[in-house]
Amino acid sequence: MTGVTDGQVSIVGLEALSAVRQEHGSELQWSSPFVLPAWLKAWWSVFGHATEPLIAIIRQGQGVIGAAPLMVRDGVVQFLGSPEVCDYFDCPIVPGKERFFFEALFAHLSAMGLKNLELGPVRSDSTILRALSGYWDSCAPSYYLEQQDVYVELDLPGTWDEFLDLLDGKQRHELRRKLRRLQEAGAIRFRRIEGGSQLPQAIETFLGLFTKNRKDKAAFMTGRMASFFGSLAAALAEEGLLRLFILDVEKQPVASIFCFDHQGTRYLYNSGYDIAFQRMSVGLMSKVLSIQSAIEERMRTYSFLKGNEPYKYRLGGKEARLLKCAVSLD
Repeated sequence: MTGVTDGQVSIVGLEALSAVRQEHGSELQWSSPFVLPAWLKAWWSVFGHATEPLIAIIRQGQGVIGAAPLMVRDGVVQFLGSPEVCDYFDCPIVPGKERFFFEALFAHLSAMGLKNLELGPVRSDSTILRALSGYWDSCAPSYYLEQQDVYVELDLPGTWDEFLDLLDGKQRHELRRKLRRLQEAGAIRFRRIEGGSQLPQAIETFLGLFTKNRKDKAAFMTGRMASFFGSLAAALAEEGLLRLFILDVEKQPVASIFCFDHQGTRYLYNSGYDIAFQRMSVGLMSKVLSIQSAIEERMRTYSFLKGNEPYKYRLGGKEARLLKCAVSLD
């Protein structure tokens, strides 16, 4: 639903944001998948009831040049979502329109009496940080940055052999040894579920495996969180983005990884495995097989997302910073 309009800025609801995505999706640069309408709807359906949404659509003339999926919490403007389940945020904007977009957005927020923005985590190469550092003069709003975490990504080569060549000799040898050991364990099947009638059972399998290998992961997967994963999987499947993988050994599911594809990148969102099969390294091997699949499908990047777990670096990933960006409009 639409609401207050002030010049070039309109405050809208999630359905209107979805309409913007459908009508202008090819024009706006949706660099963060965590602000896609499908993702935000899944988050809102489970976690959003205690927040006040503030979704701004910015126009120049008759055309939409960007969107800011925000919310207000205790008088502070933040991105709609939560860092617990959204790795990083950004604003989808038409390239080249960043300055107009942020000038209009900040002027509107200031007129509403909203002076403090806590935007993050954002990537070090985000549209927001590029705009703040390169598009303002002495009238720019004051801001400061603070590192919150890191994310790790792998630039995918064209072939599997080229991927193996990226690894150091020890890691390459270990990976080949673990793949052989897995193949010798029995009949191996690596399934991919993208939606359809198989999805509900696949999500149940993923949730069950998620809680089987670490106590902290079992504690994380509360009933509400499980509901979110189910809603998210359905929403991503409807958009054609979901890639849920299950590794079977002798027809028994032993590992699963929740991935999704967006703009040439495969994102590894979460994973789980049965600790009874740990000696076969089924958790790691399921990730390796998803990388192999991404290479075969000519994906450009494999994102391990937030966190500095050692396996990400052993598989060739490179880290970059996730930052908190605090903006004052006084």
